[in-house]
Amino acid sequence: MPDYEPLDISSSFNAGFDALGEVDPVPEGLVTFHGLPFLMGDGVIALDESCQNVKIAVGRRAMRVVFAHSLGAAELTEVEPVGQAVADYLFHLAGWLTIRVPVRGRFEIASLPGADATSKRGSSGLPALPFRAVTDQKDSLMDRYRGIWSETGRRQTESVMGQAKWSYLWCWSNPEPDTSIEAIEIVPTGQPFVICGVTLSYVDEQPFARQGRRPVRIDLTDSSHAEQEFDLEVDIDRGVATYPQPLPTAATNQFLDDPLKGWGETQNVSASPAYVQVSAVPSATLSVRQDGKEIGKAGWGDLESNGVVTTPGMRLTLLDPGRNWVNVRIVDDETGRPVPCRVHFRSPDGVPYQPHGHHDHLNTNMDTWHIDVGGDVRLGQITYAVTDGTCQGWLPRGDVIVDVARGFEYDPIRTVVRIEPGQRELELRIKRWIDMNGRGWFSGDSHVHFLSTQGSHTESQAEDLNVVNLLQSQWGSLFTNKEDFTGEPSLSRRGNNIVYVSQENRQHFMGHMILWGLKRPVMPWCSDGPSEGELGGSMETILSHWADEAHAQGAYAISPHFPMPNGEPAALIATGRLDGVEMLRQTRINHSHYYQYLDCGYRIPLVGGTDKMDGAVPVGSYRTYVKMRHDEEFTYDNWCRNVARGRTFLSGGPILHFNVDGHEIGDTVAMSGPGMVEVEAWAESIFPVHRLEIVQGGRVVASSESREGARRLDIREKIRIDGHTWLAARCGGPEYYDSLQHHDVWSRGVFAHTSPVYVACGGDWWMFDERVARYMYTMIEGDLTYVREMSGQHDHTHTTHHHGESDHIAYLERPLLEALRAVEARLANRR
Repeated sequence: MPDYEPLDISSSFNAGFDALGEVDPVPEGLVTFHGLPFLMGDGVIALDESCQNVKIAVGRRAMRVVFAHSLGAAELTEVEPVGQAVADYLFHLAGWLTIRVPVRGRFEIASLPGADATSKRGSSGLPALPFRAVTDQKDSLMDRYRGIWSETGRRQTESVMGQAKWSYLWCWSNPEPDTSIEAIEIVPTGQPFVICGVTLSYVDEQPFARQGRRPVRIDLTDSSHAEQEFDLEVDIDRGVATYPQPLPTAATNQFLDDPLKGWGETQNVSASPAYVQVSAVPSATLSVRQDGKEIGKAGWGDLESNGVVTTPGMRLTLLDPGRNWVNVRIVDDETGRPVPCRVHFRSPDGVPYQPHGHHDHLNTNMDTWHIDVGGDVRLGQITYAVTDGTCQGWLPRGDVIVDVARGFEYDPIRTVVRIEPGQRELELRIKRWIDMNGRGWFSGDSHVHFLSTQGSHTESQAEDLNVVNLLQSQWGSLFTNKEDFTGEPSLSRRGNNIVYVSQENRQHFMGHMILWGLKRPVMPWCSDGPSEGELGGSMETILSHWADEAHAQGAYAISPHFPMPNGEPAALIATGRLDGVEMLRQTRINHSHYYQYLDCGYRIPLVGGTDKMDGAVPVGSYRTYVKMRHDEEFTYDNWCRNVARGRTFLSGGPILHFNVDGHEIGDTVAMSGPGMVEVEAWAESIFPVHRLEIVQGGRVVASSESREGARRLDIREKIRIDGHTWLAARCGGPEYYDSLQHHDVWSRGVFAHTSPVYVACGGDWWMFDERVARYMYTMIEGDLTYVREMSGQHDHTHTTHHHGESDHIAYLERPLLEALRAVEARLANRR
C-alpha cells in the first residue's frame, strides 16, 4: 500500500487552466509537490459562491487529505482577504458522520503570485503567504557551481524560498482515521477559488517538514568513490537538504595537537567523509549522488529511529546530540575583559557550529576573490568568525571543539569544552605571551584590499594588529574602496588600532606600487591595459612619477610583492624612490633580489603584508613590526617614518629580536676597522620554529636549530667583520625555506626576517656589486625599450595628459634616464 495516493478528480473539472491566471503551463499526469503525488489533468475545479456544490468520491480510509488549491484570478476589492470565507470542505465519513471545515483566505488558501496585483505581495515585495498552507514549490538550493551573471551576488544566499506556481498545499487531519471517507463535498461560499489536485495520506505524519535541520554524516564505503574529488549531491523528496560539505579527516587528538592551532586545517578535498543538514518528514527518502550517479538511498524515518543506516555504497549517521543557544565570552586572561579574536566551534565529528551571523563555510568553501571578505576568514577546512570577544548561537550538547586565535602574541586555544543540557553561558580565556606594544613595537599589514574601513578595524583588532593599510585600486573596470578614502587615518577609540586608506597603483609590466598615507589621490590608479588598466588602455605614467607625487605630499612609496612584476623596481631603487620593499611569500627569488640590492649598497627596509583580497587570508597573517623611538608616541605618521628608517621585521608568526653590539634593527654600527661584533638574536613563536639564522651579505654566518621544532631559539655569537657589510636575522623551517605552511590561500611559510643592521667598517657605510649594478642598468634599458616600442599610447597630437606636458614620451622617460645616470655614476666610481 502506498503512503500517499492521489485522487483522480478529472471528472469534476469544470474549467481550464486559465482560471489560475497568468501562470506557467501546468504539467499533466503524476506530479509531485513536496514529494507528495498529485494527479493533474487537463483542467481544474473552479468555483465561486454562485456555483453548485461539487462532490468528489473517495471510498477509502485516510489519515489526512492534502489539497492543492488557490484563490482564483479575480480582481479583489480589499488588499488582503484575511479570514474571509471561501468555501466549506465537507468530509462525509461512513456512518453518516460529516465534518465541516471552513476554508478561509490567507489561512487554508491564498492567491498565487501574479494572479492578483493587490493581494499577492506585501509592502516588502514578498508574497503574502497563507498561515496554514505551504507553497507547491519547496525551498531549494541555487546551482552550486554555475549560474547567470545577474545572480552572482544572490548566489551567496545559497537557498531560494519556495513559491506557489499553481497552488498552495493544505493538509486536513482526519480525527476518525479508522473510518472510511466516502466523499468530499466542496461548498463555495465566497470569492473564486481553484482546486488542482487532491491526495490521500495513509501514514501518521505531518506531510510538510517542520523539524529543524539535523546534521547527517556521509561515509562512502567504496574507496574508489570515497577518494574521488569532492562532488556530492544530496536530495530528499519530502524535505530539504543543504549542500553537502567535506568533513575533516584528522582525529580529534590529531587536530588538538596540530602545530597550527588557531590557524586552520588542511582542506579535505575528497568525497568522504562529508555531512549534510536535513529537515524532513519520517516517510522521506534521502538519496546521495556522486558525479550525477546515485550512490545510495535511505529512509529518513529509519535514520531517525536507528541513528545509522548502511547501504551497499554508503553509511549515514545522524549527528544530533541536541543543542543549546549559548552566549560566549572570550576574555583576556590578564584583564578578564572580552578581547577581539577569531573563533571556530565544531562537534568532534567536525560539523561546524559557528556563531549566529557568521558562516559555517565561507562562500561554500569556494574561492572568494573580491566577494564576502568581511567578518569571516577561511583557512583550509576551517571558517572562523571574527568577533569582538562576544558571540552567541547554537552549540551541540556534549563535547565541543573550540579553536580561538588572536594574532601572534597570544597563545591560541584549541581544546574541548563540555556543553551540558540547559547551559547558556560559556567563557574562554586567551592569554598574551608577549606584549610587543609594551616593548615599543607596533604591527601593521602593508597591503589589504576590499575590506571596508570599519571591517578593517574589526578584523585587525581580532588579529591584535595595530595598523591596516587599506588600498584603493583598479582591476580593469573594477575600482575598489573609492568611497573609503578620506586622506587621514581612522583611529579606534583606544587609539591603538589605525586604518589608513591609500592606494596600490599598478601596471602589468612596470610593476605595482603601494602608496601609504596619501592626503590626496594619485591618479591614474592604473594604466597600460589589463589586468590592471582598462582594456585597450594606454601608458599614462610610470611608478617613479607615482612615488614622486606621493613624496610631494609627505606620503610613502613601497614596492609590493617584491620584486614582481619585475619591471621598474631597479630604477626605483637606483634613484632612492622606495621607502621599503614588501615580502608576501617566503621564496628564494624575493630573498635573492632583496639581498643583491643590499649587497650593492642600497639601504632598503623590509616590510610584510598579506595582499588580502578574499576571506581566505586573515589580515596580518604576514605583518610588519615597527619599532618606535623612545621619545615617539604611536601614530600612523611615526609608524611609517620608522618603516622608512628600517626599524622593522616582517613576520608570518615568529617574533624576532636582533641586535649587533647593542645596536637595533635599522641602525648603523660604526667600526674603525676590521674586527669582531657580537650579535644577539632570538625567535619565539606560537608555531614551532626550526631554524634561526644570522645572514651577513647574503650568507648564513651563524645559526641555531631544532629539527623537531621549538618554541624558542637563541643565538649569541661574535662575528668577524672585514669590511662594510650588513647583517640580518631570519627564522624558518629546518632548511629555512621549507617552513611550516599556513592554511591561507597562498600556503605561505611560517617565517620571519628583519631589516638589516648596517656595519660601517672604517668610514661611511657603502657597498657595491658590479654584477648587480650592470643588471640594474640592463633592467632600466629594458624599461625604456618597453616605453618607446611596446607601451600603449594615444595619438599625442590629439591628447592632453594629466601632467600637462607637451612631450608625453619624454615625461615617461625622464625618471628612467635619471636612474640610468645614477647607475652609470656608480659603475664609473665602483661604489
